[in-house]
Amino acid sequence: MSFDPRTIAPQVWHRDGYTLTTDRTQLDIDRVLGFLTQDSYWASTMTRARLERALDASLPMVIHDPSGAFAGFGRLVTDYATFAYLRDVFILRDHRGKGLASWLAVVIRTHPELTQVTNWLLFTRDAQGIYERAGFRPVPYPDGYMKVPPTA
Repeated sequence: MSFDPRTIAPQVWHRDGYTLTTDRTQLDIDRVLGFLTQDSYWASTMTRARLERALDASLPMVIHDPSGAFAGFGRLVTDYATFAYLRDVFILRDHRGKGLASWLAVVIRTHPELTQVTNWLLFTRDAQGIYERAGFRPVPYPDGYMKVPPTA
């Protein structure tokens, strides 16, 4: 049996006039790259080529406002069976305070291709409350996690 995530049909959710979709054709790479390099603390050195490669290997989520304008983004790195890592979530300034990031984090867990995933992770320096509303909790054994530090 072979599973090809590229064949997964895009999903769409609606709330208060906003639309969240996993449809890659709705992705505005320039807007995502602009936010990551100019407004994020975690990806200020991101290049377009690196972002494109990351998106090719991720499940992107795009939020549009009621007028259809880009409002937010997130992506999921996953094997679709056991592990999912939510990252690069952001909401543009004019749309903050409406619960959109929490909505994204809740909704992606309802994706029909992700129902088997049992290990959901994310890292945030300053938005724990947003993700706690979506069911995320602090890791009970943070000392067990390890990483290879990035090279300069």
